[in-house]
Amino acid sequence: MLLEAGVGAFFPPEQRERFGVSEDRHVLLDGLAAEGVGPGDVDVVVLSHLHFDHAGGVLRAWEPDHPPELVFTDADYVVGRTAWDRAAAPTPRDRASFIAELPGLLEATGRVELVDGPTSSTLGDGYRFHTSDGHTPGLLLTEFDTGDGPVVYASDLVPGVPWVHVPITMGYDRFFELVVQEKAGFLADVAARGVTVVFTHDPDVAASTIRQDDRGRFVAEFSRP
Repeated sequence: MLLEAGVGAFFPPEQRERFGVSEDRHVLLDGLAAEGVGPGDVDVVVLSHLHFDHAGGVLRAWEPDHPPELVFTDADYVVGRTAWDRAAAPTPRDRASFIAELPGLLEATGRVELVDGPTSSTLGDGYRFHTSDGHTPGLLLTEFDTGDGPVVYASDLVPGVPWVHVPITMGYDRFFELVVQEKAGFLADVAARGVTVVFTHDPDVAASTIRQDDRGRFVAEFSRP
């Protein structure tokens, strides 16, 4: 299984420059290869949403005169239904955040599960979803059990340690006040249950538990390498 597909190297050179994507190689595939995992070993891909920086890694690296292709050809794909609908018909405000060809490529596999609630028939027991609409409608935050306790991929609701402070939002967030409300509830829940939160955009901290300090503010408690 693969959570959060990342950017990859699907952009042609002029778009890599526009979006600040400096890598000229498929970083995700390189990272998987370092763990001994090839594209054919991935059986399920969970996409928190379909913004290019979270879903682009499912595409093969860009080559001149080659149309986009999926790299995980045998995988099932799990996406929130509302996130799927937004990607298929984006607003003018967020159209540039999506890869126009991606929904069609995924749909053509016949292996897309669109989820509406906290569970997935593809993933089965041990996995559950939190949902968020503030960053983009239909965002999925995947929580799963480990021997060290539950872990949740916070995606773009809490993309890094600075965003653990509830009032901080991103310019990419569609609904700022909703993000603040959703973060407050999400962080209170994971702090109370001791859930480890994985940050998808923090360059220094991969993951942390959350606690409230003596002023009631949420803070990152410790990090996992």
